[in-house]
Amino acid sequence: MSEEKTVELFTDGACKGNPGPGGWGVLLRFNGVEKTLCGGERETTNNRMELSAVIEGLRALKRACPVRVHTDSRYVMQGITEWMPGWIRKGWRTASGSPVKNQDLWRALAEEVARHRVEWQWVKGHAGHPENERADALANEGVASALRGDR
Repeated sequence: MSEEKTVELFTDGACKGNPGPGGWGVLLRFNGVEKTLCGGERETTNNRMELSAVIEGLRALKRACPVRVHTDSRYVMQGITEWMPGWIRKGWRTASGSPVKNQDLWRALAEEVARHRVEWQWVKGHAGHPENERADALANEGVASALRGDR
């Protein structure tokens, strides 16, 4: 990335049952300042929560900037870096011709990514990575919030 300072975005999703109640968590770090976000849904999937975490993290940025997204989701990582260009070429269809699952979120992610200069970084989940562990804890807070019916 350029010499301009980069926002670090650590994301995670969680689901209790798949489908089931789920949550997403985000840790944003910029210039020594941290902000956390979380949310959830009563009936969702883990993949939807992983995508939601990245989308919500990018949406929280007030202006276009360089961003390094850290995710432990191979689904998100491969989707954005490998599969999406083909889906778009094929009208949001997979190689087999069926509609892309979670298309609403993939489209929202594509829109958010277009606003920024995004670098993608995969991290192994539940392996002691401190920021990933914090994002996981936030995602679980999102699950609890969804179960309580918080808004």
